[in-house]
Amino acid sequence: MGAPLDDAALEAALAKLPGWSRREGKLHWEHRFRDFVQAFGFMTRVALLAERANHHPEWFNVYGTVRIALVTHDAGGITAKDVALAREILAAV
Repeated sequence: MGAPLDDAALEAALAKLPGWSRREGKLHWEHRFRDFVQAFGFMTRVALLAERANHHPEWFNVYGTVRIALVTHDAGGITAKDVALAREILAAV
């Protein structure tokens, strides 16, 4: 599971995660896709990544918009596991 990242480590990680931010103790990201099919295809790719990592996002989808929040609930904060999944999510866009 890992320990929550301290502020310096989290800021360094966010500098390498375009479009991601820290909000309400979680990593947040939002992206608008061309349409629902493109958004859903992306969510399917992320679902497979998340399952393989055994780390599942909180997410929301309306038509072409997908919002994702990542936090390691068991650790009580944002961990390296969240950062790693955020990187994989960006690569899946």
